[in-house]
Amino acid sequence: MFDELLVYLEGKLVEVTPEMKNLMNEHLIRQTVKKNQIILRPGEACHHTFFVAKGLLRAYTIDENGKEHILQFAPENWLISDRSSVLFNEVSEQFIDAVEDSEVILIESGFFEKLAEISPSFQRFNMLALNNHIRHLHKRINLLISASAEVRYMDFIKLYPDILLRVPQLMVASYLGITPESLSRVRKELARKNFKPN
Repeated sequence: MFDELLVYLEGKLVEVTPEMKNLMNEHLIRQTVKKNQIILRPGEACHHTFFVAKGLLRAYTIDENGKEHILQFAPENWLISDRSSVLFNEVSEQFIDAVEDSEVILIESGFFEKLAEISPSFQRFNMLALNNHIRHLHKRINLLISASAEVRYMDFIKLYPDILLRVPQLMVASYLGITPESLSRVRKELARKNFKPN
């Protein structure tokens, strides 16, 4: 039932034991999410981390002028949640919804800690994943405050090589913190330089 998550963990060199599988069967839930369905709203408590088995989710905020600001995309084999809400019992300040029809595995708060207690390899993976998340956030903040639109776009392609054609350009621009017109200019300039995404 949770094969995608098992394959993901094994790919991260986590030794998946029968005890871990039993915990998964007891505590995890598989859920279908329709395109545009919202699974987290501001003001709600986020009790789960969502593992994307199929499809594409995004996290975003809406400012006082009604403008969306996309914080993260989560395609297949990505995890997404409001960590402040999950870890510190704060109400969420963001939305999470489905960009495509999706299937997600709901991982309840505290589940990763349970796995870490019984699996040294999962504990190592979890610590590395947390540090990698912090590293990514630092890089994203630095890009937003100091990098050109072109550099931000190139970084987006490296980070999300498989979703460029799956999301509207308006969403890409929102993630990059630029206008759709600026994104169009960046793409034209890169095309002029004969740049081709991998």
